Amino acid sequence: MAQLSDDCFAFGGELMKSDEALALLGERLNVVVGTEKVPLQAATGRILAEDIVSALPVPPHDNAAVDGYAVRYTDLAPEGETPLPLAGRIPAGEREERRLSKGQAIRIFTGAPMPAGADTVLMQEDCRETADGVVIPPGIKSGANRRFAGEDIAAGETILKTGSRLRPQEIGLAASIGRTSLLVYKPVHVALFSTGDEVRDAGDDLPPGCIYDANRYSVGAALDRLGCDVNDLGILPDTYSVIRETLSRAAEDHDLIMTSGGVSTGEEDHIRAAVESLGSIHFWRLAIRPGRPLALGQIGPVPFVGLPGNPVAVLVTFMRFARPAILRLGGCNRTEPDSFQVRAGFELRKKLGRREWLRVRIDRDDDGAPVARKFPRDGAGILTSMVQSDGLVELPEELTELAPGTMVDYLPFSEIV
Repeated sequence: MAQLSDDCFAFGGELMKSDEALALLGERLNVVVGTEKVPLQAATGRILAEDIVSALPVPPHDNAAVDGYAVRYTDLAPEGETPLPLAGRIPAGEREERRLSKGQAIRIFTGAPMPAGADTVLMQEDCRETADGVVIPPGIKSGANRRFAGEDIAAGETILKTGSRLRPQEIGLAASIGRTSLLVYKPVHVALFSTGDEVRDAGDDLPPGCIYDANRYSVGAALDRLGCDVNDLGILPDTYSVIRETLSRAAEDHDLIMTSGGVSTGEEDHIRAAVESLGSIHFWRLAIRPGRPLALGQIGPVPFVGLPGNPVAVLVTFMRFARPAILRLGGCNRTEPDSFQVRAGFELRKKLGRREWLRVRIDRDDDGAPVARKFPRDGAGILTSMVQSDGLVELPEELTELAPGTMVDYLPFSEIV
């Protein structure tokens, strides 16, 4: 387990581009969690902490890909049917040591080992059994419907790399070589809280001038989706001493501290002063929309992330900046989501030098191609826009005007939440 430097988030320059910020996170953040061995059935969604090397080939032997008849290709007539006598049958799971003699066929089933001498399998639907054997039609290719030993995995091959996030397909691949457990990184232990005398928890009374805390629930759910171990510390009052004491205690036994709102320079925004009194804080001046302010800092070796207060901004900055940071802290080697090119179904004028994320839904154009329709309202407080959209269109800094039909980068929420 590596330790973070004392200034992993430090940056003293002017407005930073989004790609520069992500590159800086990649350079300065290390794995901060330990490892544990878990049963294969419990490893889905975890991050692998070992290379997995196969001790055996998969499949372990040449086998039939279909139910049918195994033959020697050289016994088949190039044109016209070939009648062959049957030399027996081989079901799946049976050890096969027979050798197919010249001029014979053998009944074989999917997954059954190929007998020595046979090199081609005919599907049963294409053949005709007779009292004397089987009639093989012309036209089959040599080696058809035969799986070779090790064609999926060779003995000694590394099939999964350290840092892989385990999906169902990785779990199945590990099972295919007989693994019953895997060494994985422990979940990132996150302390999460909100601040604000005006903020109320869902289910509480809502006096005039107060609002319900949506951000803590959104961020908590996003952390859960990343496999984090979340310690929800609730809502703290706008009191410096309480906030400082909570931060100090959280830094003792958490891997990351995360908040939303309360990190600007207002009189009642005490998080900045509290973090600075215990460690350091850096306001990353990012050229982005939505998303400012984004505060990053440390209390000792424990990183602190202060997300913006507006509910759309908090989710967007979590998806594009906090998410890759958390994945890297947790040992994942692939932190950037995949984007896809779609047509823009709208026009837009944009400020030069700023990266923007637009909420969109995906429809189909007249020719069936995907087209992005922009949500009609841009406000950073309109959380319904995130529910009624399918993802984000990401517009680069150099773009100033967007015409309908232009190809744009689309990030589906399935990639970033």
